[in-house]
Amino acid sequence: MRAELAALALELFAERGFDETTVEDIAHAAGLSKRSFFRYFPSKEDVVFGTVESMADEVAEDVRGRPTDEAPWDCLHQVLRGWQHRIHTSERQLAELTLIDATPSLRARLHQKRDAMRAQVAEALTQRDGAKLDAFSFDVLTSAAAAALDAADREWLRSGGTADRGALVDRAFAALRP
Repeated sequence: MRAELAALALELFAERGFDETTVEDIAHAAGLSKRSFFRYFPSKEDVVFGTVESMADEVAEDVRGRPTDEAPWDCLHQVLRGWQHRIHTSERQLAELTLIDATPSLRARLHQKRDAMRAQVAEALTQRDGAKLDAFSFDVLTSAAAAALDAADREWLRSGGTADRGALVDRAFAALRP
């Protein structure tokens, strides 16, 4: 039901605009009460970002599971490239990113979510066996990795979703390699 509600909300956002679509509109279109909507999502924004928290946990776990002799930058590259492939194979992704890009409140929320995720991934890097860098260095690396993903997202959007996302991520990580 949660996935169906999110898909319906995305259709309404694309049709009417994010700010113009109310929770009541989404609930009514789904045949639910407003109260029922909030059982599935704590806010309207969470319809768009509902899976970010669980994804952050999984990305951090993937980082901790990488080979201990792998350099932190290479670890981030491999983990995030794999996640970008999983995330962006979804047909909804282009519509979601276009919506986020066109809506200032969603762009701000995306950056807030990514900051929290970045901090979680930086912490996971420090927990890897053989971690030799300090917290500041891990923060710099994860911030640079987030910038690489943002640049790849923007280029993918400019291409109308036709560019090879993996190649864009590789290119961005290569450009920022420490």
